[in-house]
Amino acid sequence: MVNKPSGIRQKKAGGPQKRAKPYTAMQMEYLTEAIRKRQKVIECKKTDTVVNAEKTVAWQDVSNEINAQLTPEDGPRTLVQLEGKWKQMKRDAGKCTPGPSTSSDKRGAVGGVERDKDTEDILNCILPPREWEQDGQLWIQQVSSDPATRLDVLKLAEQLDMRLQQRQARETGICPVRRELFTQCFDELIRQVTINCAERGLLLLRVRDELRMTAVAYQKLYESSIAFGIRKALYAEQGKEDMAEKVEQLTAEKNKLQLQVVDLKAKADMIERRAKELRLAEEKQHAEEISFLRRANQQLKVREI
Repeated sequence: MVNKPSGIRQKKAGGPQKRAKPYTAMQMEYLTEAIRKRQKVIECKKTDTVVNAEKTVAWQDVSNEINAQLTPEDGPRTLVQLEGKWKQMKRDAGKCTPGPSTSSDKRGAVGGVERDKDTEDILNCILPPREWEQDGQLWIQQVSSDPATRLDVLKLAEQLDMRLQQRQARETGICPVRRELFTQCFDELIRQVTINCAERGLLLLRVRDELRMTAVAYQKLYESSIAFGIRKALYAEQGKEDMAEKVEQLTAEKNKLQLQVVDLKAKADMIERRAKELRLAEEKQHAEEISFLRRANQQLKVREI
């Protein structure tokens, strides 16, 4: 015996039921994520016994998953409450359109398909598909065009922190690992935003490209400054060797000149001594001549008398 098919509300017999607390934004995100995993079964249009049984099992899995994440204060959510909330969310989002489809509905569906195709084209331009060959076959991997929920963003943040710890990225300074992980995270955020609004995604793409160009410019400036510093160091080292050779040459010349100065001083002293001796000899000879002339003059005066 199977449970009652999905989509039919079950009521308990007895007195008035206790009214459940309103859904929070986090709980609605949990519900959307749980139903998205089983969307093919829950949104199936068939109503046979097998499909209804599968729907019941799927809704039971959704209920178990949601209740496992609720606190005791929120209390468990029944299948009827979850189904009713899902229908209300679809009505609020405009996804539930009862009645026969009109031409405007078909045009809207066609426009939605075209928008989805345009979004995929934009995503492929922003994040090009990966291509590789394996076992003689060409494989192509494209980014997903499924919209992200708030729960996906929280999981992305948790995964980013986990990867930073696993790869031991540095918290400060220049770190290629941290830059790579944050680049991947930013690309994922651009993908999520592009699905909801292509224009906003393209604007974020321009911001990303501008940041990359700025980083590349700073990197080139750093590399050029390093090269300039190395060239200056090489020139300084080469100039140092030239200056050392010049210093040695000038030192040798100085020593040679000092020897010449000593020789010249010795020669000057010798010449000065010779000149002094010659002067003394000449003075002595001059004095002797004067004395002789005086004696001769005295003798002449005596004879005249």
